[in-house]
Amino acid sequence: MIAVIDYGAGNLFSVKNALDYLGAESVITGDREEIEKAGAVILPGVGAFPDAMKKLEKSGLSEVLKEKAEKKPLLGICLGMQLLFESSSEYGNTRGLGLIPGHVRPICAPGLKVPHMGWNSLEILHPCAMTEGIAKEPWVYFVHSFCADTEESYLSCYASYGERITGLVHKDKIYGAQFHPEKSGAAGLKMLKNFVRLVEK
Repeated sequence: MIAVIDYGAGNLFSVKNALDYLGAESVITGDREEIEKAGAVILPGVGAFPDAMKKLEKSGLSEVLKEKAEKKPLLGICLGMQLLFESSSEYGNTRGLGLIPGHVRPICAPGLKVPHMGWNSLEILHPCAMTEGIAKEPWVYFVHSFCADTEESYLSCYASYGERITGLVHKDKIYGAQFHPEKSGAAGLKMLKNFVRLVEK
């Protein structure tokens, strides 16, 4: 069972539909007991970083996620990925979950439109469990105005959009995708399938 976290700031049903398509058992929930029973956790997210963190903290889910990240696979998607980091400068400076070292800041893409929206290829820098069986330069779908700076050791994949954009990060059992795997066609579904397999190991 995979728990898709409902904290009032996520694109939940597109993720749930993709998991259903893959035949993976999942539940949309904000309940601590259900999250503890789940074999893995997915943290989606749309909107602004400060608002999302307030919702996670108010609901008590921030502490639940920190506890569970040590024991079971966790995948953050889009804003959900950004929340995994230590801080963000969106609308001031806000502390994140601190599960991966790094900071979230605005995209710097002179001459290019922001938000970065649409399909972009990924360069696989450090292969991880989620990139197993993936084409050398998979195309995935992005929608974001902020990106994460982190140590290269945590950077699995990146995209180029005026600068190097962190695409997929990995630390222990924690994964984060700035793109939307559930909207990224065959490559995205393969990555989600790889994540589902982590539950079974």
